[in-house]
Amino acid sequence: MANAEHSGRPAEPFGATAVGTARSRLHAARLGLWLVVAVLAVRQVAVVLGTPRGERLTDLETWVGPDGVLHVNGSLYDSTRFTGTPFGGLVLKPFTRAAEQALGWGWTFGTLLLVAALGLVVARALPQPVSRRTSLLAAPVAISLLMLSLPVRNTLWLGQTSIIPVLLVLLGCFVVRGQRTGGVLIGLAAALQPTVLLFVPLLWFTGRRQAALSTGATFAAATVLAWAAMPHDSYTYWVHHMAGVGLGGKADALGNQSLHGALLRLGLDGPLEIALFLALGATVAVLGVRRAVRYARDGQLLLAVAITGCAAIAVSPTTWQHQLLWVLLAVVGRVGRRASDRLVWPVAVVLVMTLPAKMMLPNMPALYPLRDNVVLLAAVAAATVVPFLSRTSQYYRTPIPTEYAAPVPARWRHVPLLPFLRRVLTRPNLLLELLLIRVTYAAYQQVRLAATGGTISGGRERAEAHGQEILDLERVLHIDIEHAVNHWVVGVDWLRDFFDFYYESFHFAVPLSVLAVLYWRRPVDYRWARSSLGFATLLALVGFWLYPLAPPRLMPSLGIIDTVHGVQDFSKPDYGTLTALTNQYAAMPSLHFGWSLWCGMVIAIVAPKAWMKALGLLHPLFTASAIVATGNHWVLDAVGGAAVVFAGFGLAYAFQGPRARAAVVTKTAVEPAVPQKDPAPS
Repeated sequence: MANAEHSGRPAEPFGATAVGTARSRLHAARLGLWLVVAVLAVRQVAVVLGTPRGERLTDLETWVGPDGVLHVNGSLYDSTRFTGTPFGGLVLKPFTRAAEQALGWGWTFGTLLLVAALGLVVARALPQPVSRRTSLLAAPVAISLLMLSLPVRNTLWLGQTSIIPVLLVLLGCFVVRGQRTGGVLIGLAAALQPTVLLFVPLLWFTGRRQAALSTGATFAAATVLAWAAMPHDSYTYWVHHMAGVGLGGKADALGNQSLHGALLRLGLDGPLEIALFLALGATVAVLGVRRAVRYARDGQLLLAVAITGCAAIAVSPTTWQHQLLWVLLAVVGRVGRRASDRLVWPVAVVLVMTLPAKMMLPNMPALYPLRDNVVLLAAVAAATVVPFLSRTSQYYRTPIPTEYAAPVPARWRHVPLLPFLRRVLTRPNLLLELLLIRVTYAAYQQVRLAATGGTISGGRERAEAHGQEILDLERVLHIDIEHAVNHWVVGVDWLRDFFDFYYESFHFAVPLSVLAVLYWRRPVDYRWARSSLGFATLLALVGFWLYPLAPPRLMPSLGIIDTVHGVQDFSKPDYGTLTALTNQYAAMPSLHFGWSLWCGMVIAIVAPKAWMKALGLLHPLFTASAIVATGNHWVLDAVGGAAVVFAGFGLAYAFQGPRARAAVVTKTAVEPAVPQKDPAPS
């Protein structure tokens, strides 16, 4: 009453205020996600339409251009430019003139509308029950992931129609009423992509037999219609080309992410390859459909559809990159009993479907079979072995919670700035860590390579000008010791060999070793150290971008001897610029010294013995000597490396607060008593 008298209106209950705040935050998040969708859509349109004609929508132009396949009298398959089914050609021909008139804006916007519709259907198809927050945010998140995925980007770039079969299947399964109508839509999708027929047994064994019969009948009718209208093309496609093998390029091209393409890339051919492909394909199909039926009966029909689509990717003779959307749909499956493990599968799927394979795995010949078939492996794994949780498992909705360390009081009032980034006591998932480390390092390489300071000639001129600035500053400070140290070390053979070896060998080995030991023995300290290293590296990238700098060995007038790379030819105009391995002008700050200093500080902080701490601090000392002695860095580069490392530790402190005291945990949160194996869906 006092509050009412004082304010003129009744006071709102505290709970109502909290609910209102939560709702406003939810609506703000939803608005932000839809804004991201709009930005991505505008970017896709700008990328496609900003490309000169002749380089964009190339597949579409080969179909409907002046000499396009759909204009030429005779067979669709007289050339290798048309890879669709005869029914696809029959459907496209009436739209030829309209496609020509809308070859740019109309086709691109139409594809974006299909993507938006696909995202809305996926959001609607999530297995129930879902929270209100999930239902509101699912659609923009789904559309954003679709926009970023390689299949959609390739579809927009090439002018393909591969989104249509996926959308038809989802509409038939989740939107239209009546099994016959749904079966007709799925049958039309199968007429465009024959491996969609794998959905027939899924429908049949999940009790939707009318839909299964309608699917088969529609596919047969469409195929017969195309055969009657184009008998020669139909014979060529179904008999001679075996559902399109070899059309549109070599079957062993990297774009063909099917079992057939993988076997050809491994060097197999002839009857042996065909027999092995048929055997593996049949195995994947049977296992995939069987698992899909289980999860459909469990109430996870969207996951069942994704699994069936992944099996279709593997068993198709050709599965090009723009036909791989089924893998992205598998992100809805839940894997892992612990809350900390739940992100592994969705992160892996999103990375595989949005990043080039070269960013997923190192560029090592031994890993080429994995790198070249990474999407296929993800599809086969989803169809056959990934242990998705059933909805009857108690871990499906309530995973084992993550255990957090007690917060450590900070010296400053507002630290930590992000209180929700609490210190986790348990060891992080190793696969997720390896994925993130690899992708982060690949992104670091790309940014470092791009930070050339402009054009090749302009970048070199600017970097050398900055090198002169650094040298002038060092002369003022009386620390311009690079020339003297370099020539003294060159005169002592064993010392030169030692510093060359140290420079080339310890830059990656020591940081990775420190991270590995912390991960295994000190998981709390591992997270803290990893975060500080990440912040330091990010700040270093900013330095590379804003201040390209020529190291002493790339300053011809100084007479520095390059002890690591040998005698260089400075007469070449592009010497010292962007190379296939690294940007040689990314010298300020020195991450050679920065990472070594990070190692030394981490060892000095966490090591239990004094001699261990001292040994750890020797590493940055030797590294600083090596980078100067070999002519690869200025003294001030090491100062810059130290600055970003201290800033990295400072940012980790500011965002997450002081380092947690508990570094070793022997027990996690109490787990409920459960059987060893999750009950299978009935």
